[in-house]
Amino acid sequence: MQLGRKLRLGMTVGAVASALSLGLIAPTVVGASAPSGSITVAEGPGANPNYIFPYMSCSFFSVDNINQFQMEMYRPLYWFGLGASSAFVPSLSVAASPKFSNGNKTVTIQMKGWKFADGQTVNAQSVMFFLNMYKADPGSYCGYNPGYGIPDQVANVHGSGNTVVMNFKSSVNPGWILYNYLSEITPFPNSWDMTSATQKSNCATGAYGAASTNVACKNVEAYLDKLSSNTSTYTSKLWQSGDDGPWRLTSFDNLGNLTFAPNNKYSGPQKAQLASVKLKAYTSSQAEENDLQAGNLTIGFVDPSILTQPAPAPGKVGPNWGALSQRYRMATGPLWNFNYAPFNFSAKDPKAAAISQLYIRQALQMAVDQIGIIKNADKGYGFPIYSPLPPNTPASVSGPVSNPYPFNLTAAKALLTSHGWTEQGGVMTCTSPGSGSSQCGAGIDQGYQLKFSIVWASGTPSLDQTFNAEIADWAQIGIQFTHSTDTFNNVIADCSGGSGFQICSWGGGWIYAPDYYPSGETLFATSGGFNVGSYNDSHMNTLINATTYGTAKLTDYAKYAAQQLPVLYQPQATGVGETLKTLKSSIGWAPNPLENFMPEYLHW
Repeated sequence: MQLGRKLRLGMTVGAVASALSLGLIAPTVVGASAPSGSITVAEGPGANPNYIFPYMSCSFFSVDNINQFQMEMYRPLYWFGLGASSAFVPSLSVAASPKFSNGNKTVTIQMKGWKFADGQTVNAQSVMFFLNMYKADPGSYCGYNPGYGIPDQVANVHGSGNTVVMNFKSSVNPGWILYNYLSEITPFPNSWDMTSATQKSNCATGAYGAASTNVACKNVEAYLDKLSSNTSTYTSKLWQSGDDGPWRLTSFDNLGNLTFAPNNKYSGPQKAQLASVKLKAYTSSQAEENDLQAGNLTIGFVDPSILTQPAPAPGKVGPNWGALSQRYRMATGPLWNFNYAPFNFSAKDPKAAAISQLYIRQALQMAVDQIGIIKNADKGYGFPIYSPLPPNTPASVSGPVSNPYPFNLTAAKALLTSHGWTEQGGVMTCTSPGSGSSQCGAGIDQGYQLKFSIVWASGTPSLDQTFNAEIADWAQIGIQFTHSTDTFNNVIADCSGGSGFQICSWGGGWIYAPDYYPSGETLFATSGGFNVGSYNDSHMNTLINATTYGTAKLTDYAKYAAQQLPVLYQPQATGVGETLKTLKSSIGWAPNPLENFMPEYLHW
């Protein structure tokens, strides 16, 4: 689901050459000696963590906040992804595998009895704390999709001791519920059940769905949200008390530089082998690359634009950058995601009438030279994207989806002129208004010009090169774009509610984590939690429902999404990660497809 997410590489920013595995993985536990040594890891440009509470809106729902920050400290109910695998990992989960019964209307969750840092057991009440808050204020959590899964399909839920029993209103798809909903639950400690520094509440202990519980949980959420918005609180006793992961936060500054140390109270099987892990913030990839050249980073990344030789094949690495080749090893591979830039269909946007015309979106997509961008901007480190499915989606999930709109500037321009547009002064201008098949379309007046705006994340040369190339090609078909850039975190917020653009891009598309099954309810259902472009199509809803309420493969949904262009599909850069050759890993160096950062498996 997850948002959000942005592309980075390396152990912390990774990608891998494996598609989603719907199986299990049982890792080998390694390292028994006392933690020692330190590593320094680069954060993505402008993508520093900026929200610590694992119950957040879409403005903060990013890999940088979730997979590479919160999950080091606060473990989700179920863990997915290890090394080069995206599979379910029961041994790293705080609960035993869920048991479905009653015709798949009931799921029973048995907690393992792990401990929070303050000594409290991670038990049924810890899960109920999250679920009570979710029931009280679902709209504040980016993973919420009205009508789908948890909490809307839940009839009731009860927790006692180490057992949670959840009853659904109707039969559900067990795999979908596990991969896209149970996976997003993060157990909370009682120490977070506060409405002020001194006032305790009963969100954790209240009856699920009761009016008094809902009021309590909203007040608790408001307090924790306020604290999470203040980065100076991140090393406070309150946030530290909730640690049930292998790491605890020991420092965090207002730029996003931070340090993790081992959590000695961690109950899981893989203990930290390093004494400290430092994450360093950057505003540009050039500044980060300078630190790599100077040997100041253990793990980092390079923008592919600086490489002198291309990748030999998608997902494979070519020669490393000469400045680093003696000291660093290079890794790359596809993420479990797809790259896109949302269109703005919102009625608040003055250009929504034009963006709502499928033929205009088709012309824009046909003017995106994905193969050329991958070759020139990404040096071969990338995959073309034609649908919402990840590049290596297995046949068990979906059949093949072909590219309905190959790069063709002549055809793109003809598509516009055949719908009542005439190029005047280099800009397509509506000269045949109306709703007929050869006219401009509803809401488009005589003299309307195809002038749009686009915003994208700053600090990455290959991303700048990508959109500059697209703007140049769009100009050739008579569509003019003005552009602006901002930090990754700001663009995420802009895309989630802005009205001053027709296309936006944070640069990394959507990684399917922690909603690991690549169904479309979050992105393209009318009320989807991250439907940031306000896309609305009843047939799309029907196809999505067939894969979520039902058991249909994703093929029909993906083909329709490819044809209808709810978003502008973009080439997926795999990026290039760099790690010091002297650093050792117990799980290999292929970047993780879910972008999980798991430094507990690293050692010197």
